[in-house]
Amino acid sequence: MKRKDFLYLTGMGFGATMLSRIPVFGSPIQHNGILNGADTALKKKMADVALNAARSKGATYTDVRIGRYLNQYVVTRENKVENLVDTESFGMGIRVIANGCWGFAATDKLDDDSIAKAAAMAVAIAKENSRIQTEPVQLAPQKGYGEVSWKTPIEKNGFEVPMKEKTDLLLSVNDAAMKGGANYVNSIIFLVNEQKYFASTEGSYIDQDIHRIWPIFAITKIDDKTGNFETRQSLSAPRGMGYEYLEPRESDKIHGVTTRYRDRYDMLEDAKAGAPQAAEKIKAKSVEAGKYDLVLDPSHLWLTIHESVGHPSELDRVLGYEANFAGTSFLTLDKWKSGKFNFGSKNVNIVADKTQPGSLGAVGYDDEGVESKKWDIIKDGILVNYQAIRDQAHIIGLKESQGCCYADSWSDVQFQRMPNISLQPGKAPLSPDDMIKNVEKGIYIVGDSSFSIDQQRYNFQFSGQLYYEIKNGKIVGMLNDVAYQSNTQEFWNSCAAVCDKNDYRLGGSFFDGKGQPEQVSAVSHGSSTALFKGVNVINTKRKI
Repeated sequence: MKRKDFLYLTGMGFGATMLSRIPVFGSPIQHNGILNGADTALKKKMADVALNAARSKGATYTDVRIGRYLNQYVVTRENKVENLVDTESFGMGIRVIANGCWGFAATDKLDDDSIAKAAAMAVAIAKENSRIQTEPVQLAPQKGYGEVSWKTPIEKNGFEVPMKEKTDLLLSVNDAAMKGGANYVNSIIFLVNEQKYFASTEGSYIDQDIHRIWPIFAITKIDDKTGNFETRQSLSAPRGMGYEYLEPRESDKIHGVTTRYRDRYDMLEDAKAGAPQAAEKIKAKSVEAGKYDLVLDPSHLWLTIHESVGHPSELDRVLGYEANFAGTSFLTLDKWKSGKFNFGSKNVNIVADKTQPGSLGAVGYDDEGVESKKWDIIKDGILVNYQAIRDQAHIIGLKESQGCCYADSWSDVQFQRMPNISLQPGKAPLSPDDMIKNVEKGIYIVGDSSFSIDQQRYNFQFSGQLYYEIKNGKIVGMLNDVAYQSNTQEFWNSCAAVCDKNDYRLGGSFFDGKGQPEQVSAVSHGSSTALFKGVNVINTKRKI
């Protein structure tokens, strides 16, 4: 979608910081037609047309993805509803192997003749590719599952919630922020429903219904005397849940410097806290550069995990096959083969998991028809594995795919995408309050903000939303202009402690970009609050 169309759909007054975070996909549709889905029997019939047509043209393997992708955007600013948008994208992607090479074609015309033509085109492309490819594709073995289904275990379908209920919530959020002293506030509820049907010549017919939600706001506070301003983004995390995510229970609360929630999100309470915190940021003292112990909240640490662990452990980056948007990787095969590469301290255990309930990456099966699973990436600080799909598995001696293949649309070919990558909680009982009590000179960082990392995912810089100075085991006030610098190996080796499972929370990205043309995927990163010793902090000198 062109940028001018995006601006129109999301509302011109929406704000540059949030515009860049939520792109619009698909074509606008009427809200009352958004829940009309295709019959499973019809999807199977269409898939069989593609499978048979590809086989008749010489394909030795074929998979078919029929996708209906629904997005809903509810956009507000201050006391106004800026926009209500429903979009839909519907079609079929056909991937084949012929003469040992991949071919792919897609169509949004789903009559038998158009499907057969698309299948023939995919085979023709594969055969043409074989003229220059030197080695045939090697697929890891995969059993067929027959006819199976999977659905995100939601309690309330956000698309079925009346629009007035959603706009009333956002306007109440805005009102709370304005009453708390905000000068401007934007808020959004973004809903996604992927209705995906997969079929392959190996005998799988998989029907999946996947739901995701992201509530977000941005508060701006201006100092009347100086003209300086600060912002405070919401501390929500996008989740693989239904609308129940916005209906918090008392049991979900975790209390701290700022109100936090484990499995539900109180958007209204976050907005009430956000406006005074934005005002406090304006008056906060500028940090003195130096070495600090960092206490990193999960709302911040997820992004550091994503950039410094998630991307460099993607096998296609390790091999140099992929470099767009995130570069290659310093975690080369020789480090893995040694079996003793010291990625981090013994407190660092990183797990990939496509099965985790409530996470953005949770599905029953990936876009190659592989059942979701969980595996170790870093074990007791040592690099032990990567992220691999069917045609990569043999490279690192795997007998099967790890089930992390994904395409963001029926019209795009699927490829290796990051599963949920998470730091595991510490085993010993430890709360954030107890962790802070043992810090003499430190900074407690909450929320994510800007980052910079090199093309091998090694040297980096990160900043956050809120910074609190720690002296002699106590939080003594807010700081500003904070960013920390390190390299991946040094940083993760400085991890001195991780709080226990009672503090574990998910952060994540709805729009992790990769490939060219770009595709985006949704991925969560969980952790408990973690302590990193002696990290270099700089003053970003943003204040005039």
